[in-house]
Amino acid sequence: MKRILFPLVFGLVGIAILLSLGNWQLHRLAWKEDLLARIERRIAAEPVPLPKAPDPERDRYLAVRVRGRYLPGEIRVLGSLPGERGGPGFRIIQPFETDDGRRILVDHGMVPQRLRDAPRKAGAAEIVGNLDWPRESDRFTPDPDLAAGIWFARDVPRMAARLKTEPVLLVVRRESPADPGIIPVPVSTRGIPNNHLNYAITWFLLALGWAGMTGLWLWRIRRRKG
Repeated sequence: MKRILFPLVFGLVGIAILLSLGNWQLHRLAWKEDLLARIERRIAAEPVPLPKAPDPERDRYLAVRVRGRYLPGEIRVLGSLPGERGGPGFRIIQPFETDDGRRILVDHGMVPQRLRDAPRKAGAAEIVGNLDWPRESDRFTPDPDLAAGIWFARDVPRMAARLKTEPVLLVVRRESPADPGIIPVPVSTRGIPNNHLNYAITWFLLALGWAGMTGLWLWRIRRRKG
């Protein structure tokens, strides 16, 4: 009995730990699915006027409607075209002055690489979109090529300083009149990872494997004893 006590306890403790990790990931999955559902409802909500002092945490994904006009200047953020189009392209970030005199950033959408230098729509527009403060840059992100106006991430404070606007980014969902040369890329939850189910399955499979190895260990001990 003493010979099998340690491997039995070791095996049961290991199985319990792995099962608890799997269950924790299932709880995380339920939390993440609820979070994504709330974000999707917020994105698709009825648009409201631009808040007086937008907050990056409180107002992220807020649906907003603004009227005003595009101003000269733009920033091009290197990326890839959405959907079946594929291939390299650029997000076009433009300064926008609202009817009440505020200057904000507008993420107009994507253009193919060949249209990088094409003229953009100017003048008056009505925009419905969502506020966003993307978290795309880190210490490994290259500095922007300011001479060419090419950036490698949407860094809202730095872009705002460059284009002399508030640090507020409105991502276009639809606008009137539309610019046919630009492909809108509205805010969505597609870029938010949700791998908790895969993690849970991995932990449960490890628990099953641990149980099998524990059973084999105990069988071999009993066999040697016999």
